Amino acid sequence: MSAEQKAAELGLKFSPVEPGYLNLCAQSGNLLITSGHTSDLAGKLGDGLSVEEGYAAARDCAVKILNSVRSRHGTIDGLRVIKLLGCVNSTLEFTDQHLVINGASDLLHELYGKEGDGYHARSALGFAALPTGAAVEIEAIFEILDA
Repeated sequence: MSAEQKAAELGLKFSPVEPGYLNLCAQSGNLLITSGHTSDLAGKLGDGLSVEEGYAAARDCAVKILNSVRSRHGTIDGLRVIKLLGCVNSTLEFTDQHLVINGASDLLHELYGKEGDGYHARSALGFAALPTGAAVEIEAIFEILDA
């Protein structure tokens, strides 16, 4: 089953992206490089937000990233996930950033396979603040396999 088919099965909806101030998904050769995509959830992990809420916020970021990739490339099929950078708005004491960013990684594993094209490098970092107070921001790099 293709990534597009799996996304539809999961109920993911994609819509065209209007050009804005920054390029949400730039292409360089066979690479698609996304800008940071923020979660709709605002707040700070370790101060009112749970790991489960952060996990859902990271998944939300991954859906937004896929939407931008699809808008730029025309499909989410034929891609390999190379790298994620996950930024978590968190307190100094919060140390489960990796569990939060699993929300994005797990979705990409579902779509592309954990041992296949979805097996990616990743960083999960804590930040004192993120734009608009977002709980999570993630950027990604994909390789186009059929180019």
